[in-house]
Amino acid sequence: MTLHNAEARQAAMPQRSWSDKRERQYEHIKESYEDRGVSNDEAEERAARTVNKERAEHGETKSSRKR
Repeated sequence: MTLHNAEARQAAMPQRSWSDKRERQYEHIKESYEDRGVSNDEAEERAARTVNKERAEHGETKSSRKR
């Protein structure tokens, strides 16, 4: 595994700060991608990015909160 792949894999792993709702969302999205033939690593990364985007849009991340 190259450094880039290791970083991508780490970024794709669910964060402990995710709520149970976001964890379920991540699993659902990941499984949906896998059902469409996307590799497991790619499905994990896409699902994590999607959930993180949703969290940011809903003010659930530090960077999205107003100061």
